[in-house]
Amino acid sequence: MASGIAVHRAQLRDGPVLPYAEAGRPEGTPVVLVHGYADSWWTFEPLLRRLPSSLHAYAPTQRGHGDADKPADGYRPEDLAVDLVAFMDAVGIDRAVLVGGSSGGVQARVVAGRYPDRVAGLVLLGVPAELADKPAVKEVWETVRDLTDPVDRSFAEGFSAGLTAEPVGRGFLETVVDESLKAPARVWRETLRALLETDLRATLAGILVPTLVVWGDQDPLLTREDQQVILGAVPDSRLIVYEGVGHVPYWERPERVAGDIADFVRGLDGSTTT
Repeated sequence: MASGIAVHRAQLRDGPVLPYAEAGRPEGTPVVLVHGYADSWWTFEPLLRRLPSSLHAYAPTQRGHGDADKPADGYRPEDLAVDLVAFMDAVGIDRAVLVGGSSGGVQARVVAGRYPDRVAGLVLLGVPAELADKPAVKEVWETVRDLTDPVDRSFAEGFSAGLTAEPVGRGFLETVVDESLKAPARVWRETLRALLETDLRATLAGILVPTLVVWGDQDPLLTREDQQVILGAVPDSRLIVYEGVGHVPYWERPERVAGDIADFVRGLDGSTTT
């Protein structure tokens, strides 16, 4: 376990138990990190170790993933958004900056649009505007729809390794793969099905909080045009492009991401409270 990171469990009201990692000073600005498809809180471990202690960071593992409870249903983006608000209630966060990684940014922006009083700012790290129009995602679905338990490790390894432009630490990547394999085949299938069937562009509506968009120009899934859709839909948004970086900037450039998040939080006018 990395120094300065504690892991706890949160019982959501009328919902599952979610493990979550926590770092930073208790009096710091609350920041909630929201992981993406087939991931867990571990995806943010390099970032959690680099965020300044002035930020009180929480990284929950979502239902069905990692060591979280795995109910039979509830894997649509709107379901995961409800869980996210319930998580904030469970750990005593009134208002936070939400940081969504990959598809985790979808449920983060749903919360920002539907519960504006709970969100001080939004950071989207390699987050799609849409997914159903992406050929690479459709190729993944062709495999995922036929997955059976146990999920094949070679598939999970290829899925994770193909997201970056540069190699990341082997031990870290093995942990990410181990975590992804804790999700049963039905969770891989139903979560991706829901992402493909949901009108993701509609989830950009109503977001009025300051929003930072981070995109790597070597992203194998998302184009700059896709990110422009987000910028066009969210009034108070701006884009930072990471050159030479793939889909998961918080794996490849965690120190830079930590700095950009800290700068963004410092620039917010509103207050966040725990």
